[in-house]
Amino acid sequence: MASAHPSQGLPSGMDPSMVDEYASQSKLLQEFVKIPSIGKAWVFTSKDENASRAMVSVSQSDLLANKKRSFLLNAHISKSSSKSASFQWSPFPVEMTGVSAVVPSPSGEKLLLVRNAEDDESPTKLEIWGPCQLENEIHVARSVHGSLYADGWFEGISWNQEETLIAYVAEEPPQSKPEFNDSGYKKEGSSQKDYKSWKGQGDTEDNWGETYCNKRIPALFVANISSGEVRALKGIPRSLSAGQVIWAPSSSYSLVFVAWSDDNGFQETPRKLGIKYCYNRPCALYATADPFKEEADKPSSNTAALVKLTADLSSAFFPRFSPDGKYLVFISASCAVDTGAHNATNSMHKIDWPTDGKLEGSLGVSDVVPTVMCPQDGCFPGMYCSGILRFPWLSDGRTMILSSAWGSKEVILSVNVASGEVSRISPQDSDYSWNVLALDNNNILAVSSSLVTLPQMYYGSEDSHTDKSCQWDWQEIPSPFPKPSDKVSSLLADHKFSVIKIPVSNPSDKLPDGANLPFEAIFVSGKDSASSPTIVVLHGGPHSVYPSSYSRSLAFLYALGYNLLVVNYRGSLGFGEEALQSLPGNIGSQISWNAGSRNICCSSCQKSSV
Repeated sequence: MASAHPSQGLPSGMDPSMVDEYASQSKLLQEFVKIPSIGKAWVFTSKDENASRAMVSVSQSDLLANKKRSFLLNAHISKSSSKSASFQWSPFPVEMTGVSAVVPSPSGEKLLLVRNAEDDESPTKLEIWGPCQLENEIHVARSVHGSLYADGWFEGISWNQEETLIAYVAEEPPQSKPEFNDSGYKKEGSSQKDYKSWKGQGDTEDNWGETYCNKRIPALFVANISSGEVRALKGIPRSLSAGQVIWAPSSSYSLVFVAWSDDNGFQETPRKLGIKYCYNRPCALYATADPFKEEADKPSSNTAALVKLTADLSSAFFPRFSPDGKYLVFISASCAVDTGAHNATNSMHKIDWPTDGKLEGSLGVSDVVPTVMCPQDGCFPGMYCSGILRFPWLSDGRTMILSSAWGSKEVILSVNVASGEVSRISPQDSDYSWNVLALDNNNILAVSSSLVTLPQMYYGSEDSHTDKSCQWDWQEIPSPFPKPSDKVSSLLADHKFSVIKIPVSNPSDKLPDGANLPFEAIFVSGKDSASSPTIVVLHGGPHSVYPSSYSRSLAFLYALGYNLLVVNYRGSLGFGEEALQSLPGNIGSQISWNAGSRNICCSSCQKSSV
């Protein structure tokens, strides 16, 4: 009897000598995957100015179930006169099974949990939680709307100040489709039975591509949390996809939102083009009335039901009202829209909101932070903003806190919307990446990490004992998470990284000054890096950036023994608009470095590994 072949039962391409190595690598991957990831956070103040509560959203991948598990951690924050803070974490997290979005009310007294339906028949559920109890559960039928958008882009879920109404973005209800039977088209109201009929597909409609292929048009709705009634906002044409809705200060136009037109391609191409990671799709801010508002308080019949607020800008999104209601602040990606680059340097603008709430005549739009074309060495390179907190304001009502790319790092910025002053408040001497999670009055809950350091939360307070403006102290918060395995901890500790500036070896007089500035690469190496192979990592886009923050996939690669060279070539975000715009038309020559740049880069890598 013939013996079995030694490779029988093994995956294709694997021989028996690889089995142990394969098993070891898969176990190592699982150890990296089980490390929790920090998502959003919220901080709730209390009557005691020295105490507050924090809630942190955390996720953990489950490889065997092929899904991501999400849970909430709670902490009590105690503050001392020395501005140090103590975090008392709850011993166990609460898993958010089936929850698509978590949105606390402004006071922190109520909590909205959104449970989107898992099939085409079940309703969407809106759960309103109060102290220690479920106050109301609203079941929204599919005939009213589909799933809520919780994608971070169209997504907009906003409580009004009185905490009686919630505005949000959801898929419009299904459009009626033609029915047919053996006699042909079945007229509406026909009494014929359905067993010999079928539905047509209806009109073909464009979608926003990629993750939006199976989603219907985003539309606006308002729910009354007491009665459970849900109303759609009228007067918004289907040619506009609405999103990012917020409540306005008391006025006849109670809601402000962003809308993208169907004629959304470059130079108004009459079709929807993919919008994921594409900031070059024209969009504008609009204002409209609350559908629950009394008729007497709504705009008069001789005024428009829908007011376009940013007619002179090709892009406007992430609207936020200042706490006193005087300013409507927003971000613009006009540089991307006007040039066709899928992403570009942002600018910040504001509208002086009328005190009487009447949107009559032209509303002036003024610059807060203009586009930075060519940054000076070490200076602010421009704004690159992928999101803003729901409430990003310090107590002065004028200072906004946000995260932005700064070269190969993510940093935390403070922006005075009255003066336009921009300051970097995360540590200046650090190559780590920093992101703001939440505000606690005038303090900041943030997360910091690097390619070789797991995310760590910090509590920031402005230092009033220094002459330097915007000097902040950052206190490390004891982690609520268990330490990773000894194997992972050892691998992380054995690696280091450095950000390398690479001069342009063939500067051109034909290019603007910003295009001749150095670009950057991040080199990650271990103890035996001189004899280790190196993987060159290029980000996609091309107008994107690979920050120095922790990346599980890259950590697994260098844990296998590779050096990593993560290149942010000319055209990446975080280096000014002139450098970014130098890439279109020159991709073949700029991304494939010339020999001089390669030699400089390799030389720098060798020095950093010594």
